[in-house]
Amino acid sequence: MSDITNETDPEDFYQGSQKRELLGHPIGLSICFLTEMWERFSYYGMRTILVLYLVKYHLYSAGEASMIYGAYAGLVYMMPIIGGYMADRYLGSRKAVTFGALLLVAGHSLMGFHGPASFMDGDTVIRNDMYINIFFLAMALIITGVGFLKANISTIVGALYGPNDPRRDGGFSIFYMGINLGAVFATALVGYVGEVHGWNYGFGLAGIGMLFGLIVFLWGQKFLDGRAEPSNPAILKEKSPLGINKEWTIYLFGLALVAISWLFIQNQKLVGQFLGISGFVMIGLILIYAFKNFTKIERERITVALFLIAIQSVFWALFEQQAASLTLLADQQFNLNVMGMNILASQVQMMNALFIVLLAPVMAWLWVVLAKKHVEPSTPAKFGIAMLLIGLGYIIFAWGMGLDDSTSKSFIWLVFIYLSLTIAELCLSPVGLSMVTKLSVTKIVGMMMGTWFLFSALGNFVAGWISSLTGSAEHGAASGQLDVVATMDVYTTIGYASVGVGIVIFMLTPLLRKLMHGVH
Repeated sequence: MSDITNETDPEDFYQGSQKRELLGHPIGLSICFLTEMWERFSYYGMRTILVLYLVKYHLYSAGEASMIYGAYAGLVYMMPIIGGYMADRYLGSRKAVTFGALLLVAGHSLMGFHGPASFMDGDTVIRNDMYINIFFLAMALIITGVGFLKANISTIVGALYGPNDPRRDGGFSIFYMGINLGAVFATALVGYVGEVHGWNYGFGLAGIGMLFGLIVFLWGQKFLDGRAEPSNPAILKEKSPLGINKEWTIYLFGLALVAISWLFIQNQKLVGQFLGISGFVMIGLILIYAFKNFTKIERERITVALFLIAIQSVFWALFEQQAASLTLLADQQFNLNVMGMNILASQVQMMNALFIVLLAPVMAWLWVVLAKKHVEPSTPAKFGIAMLLIGLGYIIFAWGMGLDDSTSKSFIWLVFIYLSLTIAELCLSPVGLSMVTKLSVTKIVGMMMGTWFLFSALGNFVAGWISSLTGSAEHGAASGQLDVVATMDVYTTIGYASVGVGIVIFMLTPLLRKLMHGVH
């Protein structure tokens, strides 16, 4: 239900929000929108061709490529908990985002260097170790760069709105549309350049996009009204045990994280274990801190936020199949000639971003209309809706695949699953980002946002593991082929699991709403 009542002065809801506006929202939202759009252009540009690149160029099996992707995606979403802490405690969002963007540009630049792989004696693959190490170093730079950028740009968006500003959910939906606008351009352009003209050119184009994002962010600081600056700049000038100031010590620490990521990305199973343990340890630490330092209402709100943060990992495990098994399915099992146009397998992912761009304004409008009528679903209910939609989507998609045993299946089934993924995403992801900023206490909001991405990381890693279960054992270990029957079974299983989680959330919604104490 909406917080807005006829007896409340509307001005109270905008207290603490940025005063300067553009098209009804704080003007700083436009800078965050454009920065994130270009950052997502670089990220999704790499993501859209990564699994195909691993399978077709480096000749990894579908299972191996899926696990590498899962480890990469998991680390990408794990690192923001560190970047969020560094921004909260020391750097501020502006410096953290700038450092992250520089690492991203460096990483995408290195992706342009790669050496060939070839088969020898059947299924044995010979790869150039030097170029493989460069490839993993490039991924490590991107992982760390996203860690310093991703959580903090979302935190800036939250800082533009007062705690009771009814525009907050709509603002995050608009921000989320910027993310997916970048994804539209990335999947269309980087996918085409990578598959047609060369993988290195595709990765290079993604790097150029990140450079544009950095330029926009630095230029647009004057429109953020200081909301991205360090909370205590004097701390950054203090000497560290290394004999240099703390700001440069943090940057050196960032480079050490690159080295750690380089080791992790080559040991995928270790990534999953680390994410699972660290995620629940982080929840425990936050709860202990909350019980020691916060009021009863603050503690209960944080408890709800942590529950929803943990449960969203199930959603991402299903959602992120689009960059792994769904992309390989599109390449191997579907007719990609649509109305006389040949679509590349990497470009199929563009449907998710296109649907977001088309539907995000509609959803933002819908939430506002429902709020005015006092019938808007609460945040937990929106999570439950998302889990039901994505679960039913996979169940029906698996059934549809079973109707056609050819390798030229109807494209309409891909349209259906991507539409299901998108509507579910709009019910959970922008709402979830907004939820974290609303339910968190200000002094730990960056850490809470980082924890959100940590559990997104766990979901992304599990997505790679689920995708690896769809690999075929019949065509050789390095063929990159999927087992269609196994894929249908996997999709049906995860679909029913998601529906079950959605039902549990609905059952708990009355209790969760009570513990949120008026925040919806």
